[in-house]
Amino acid sequence: MTSSLTASQTEAKQARIPLGWRDQCSSLLIPLNVCRKGTLYMPWECENERHAYEKCQYDDYMHRMKELSKRKLSESE
Repeated sequence: MTSSLTASQTEAKQARIPLGWRDQCSSLLIPLNVCRKGTLYMPWECENERHAYEKCQYDDYMHRMKELSKRKLSESE
């Protein structure tokens, strides 16, 4: 299942994203890495891109934890 935030395999390969980082938020990671490289990894730059990527990661984590708790609840019944 791919969402609108998932980069295609060719996009991820061209952006040199490691396999471990190709998740539901990979399309937000590509512009973040481009911005980081362009600004020499200065931490105060690229705040909007970083915030969007971290929020996507958090939302994905919360979604997975809700699914896990639903699964555990249905197994215990």
